[in-house]
Amino acid sequence: MRKATVILSAALLGGAWVPCSGMEAMDMARRAEQLKALKWGMFICWSFSTFSGKEWTPGVKDVSFFKATGCDTDQWARTAKEARMGYVLFLTKHHDGFCLWDTRTTDRKVTKSPLGRDILAELRRSCDRHGIKLALYFSEGDWTWPGANDGEGGKGGSNPDTKKAQLQELLTEYGPIEYIWFDHAVGDGGLSHAETLAFCKSLQPGCFIGFNHGDQTGADIRLGELGRPGPLADETAAGPYMKDAPSRNYRLAEFTYPILPPHEGGAMWFYSLPVHDSLCLPAEKLYGDYLGTEKFGNIFSLDVGPDYSGRLRAVDVQTLRKVGEMIRTKASDPNATNPVP
Repeated sequence: MRKATVILSAALLGGAWVPCSGMEAMDMARRAEQLKALKWGMFICWSFSTFSGKEWTPGVKDVSFFKATGCDTDQWARTAKEARMGYVLFLTKHHDGFCLWDTRTTDRKVTKSPLGRDILAELRRSCDRHGIKLALYFSEGDWTWPGANDGEGGKGGSNPDTKKAQLQELLTEYGPIEYIWFDHAVGDGGLSHAETLAFCKSLQPGCFIGFNHGDQTGADIRLGELGRPGPLADETAAGPYMKDAPSRNYRLAEFTYPILPPHEGGAMWFYSLPVHDSLCLPAEKLYGDYLGTEKFGNIFSLDVGPDYSGRLRAVDVQTLRKVGEMIRTKASDPNATNPVP
């Protein structure tokens, strides 16, 4: 599908990649049920911030700052499968504008870094191999675009044509995408949420669209950065960033938080620092929130940051396998009790 000579729109119908034309009618209620059935997934944040020890990493001019010594997308997908996860949510581009796919829109991309590999293409193949669905994170704003303030807390610039070109690549060259987690933290990149949503739906009508704050009109999925399990009608479950953006039109609620507990120094959403390699939330906490997804019909995106070598930390793999065992025990014996917080 990569570098296809004919670009086709696509919809997910029963898990298949089905060519379709434009905004043809979709059974979005059915799509919502398909997404709910995924229950939880692995949110992969791996970019410049992996190597800075900071959440946001402005001011980088040379892509060799991304000094990964390797990458093991098979380990990511295999671990997700062992944890009984249904999908991987992959960070394609953070606010710094570094693209983790082989985009044609800029040289600020992973294939121009020393690693020299299209990580999204590799992850697509790994997900397919292990029976895992794929969703994408995308920062709408970009510190490298005109009008940006490339600094800590700085606003993103405006470049609507490039934003559309990047989204077109992602939605036409990497297979079916379950949903896009749009990060509005540094702006919309010069393309409004209404325009962004319509453009994405023209390419993959069955792809759910969510924005972590800002205008929510038409959004399919309520994102929950630092949120918790809860009914779709409970807006407080969406966490601290959605309180000023209410909508009554969502079909599905997602929540996400890092596997790292609070700590001093280093990042939270990305790999932190080697000194924190033993820090991890307990499996019982994660399993409890997994049960919340079942109770309320949510999906739960657990953030896990690969290290400098592009592999998940040993403590994360061990913890996720333990949660997977808890889920398997419950599935085989509904009357079994696992410890939950």
